[in-house]
Amino acid sequence: MSLVWMEAMLPLGIIAGMLCVMGNAQYFIHKAAHGRPKHIGNDVWDVAMERRDKKIAEKYASSSN
Repeated sequence: MSLVWMEAMLPLGIIAGMLCVMGNAQYFIHKAAHGRPKHIGNDVWDVAMERRDKKIAEKYASSSN
């Protein structure tokens, strides 16, 4: 009688496992699509700096030829 809570362990384990699978799937799909892990907490400033860095790198690559 005291092990009634064990009935809930299998469904809870399945739910927790599927949450982990979904989180990892998102990580690997994003990494495969963009070539790097997702930047957590990316705001407007970070996006502007990424664009600036990309322009500088392209300008440097084209001028060094």
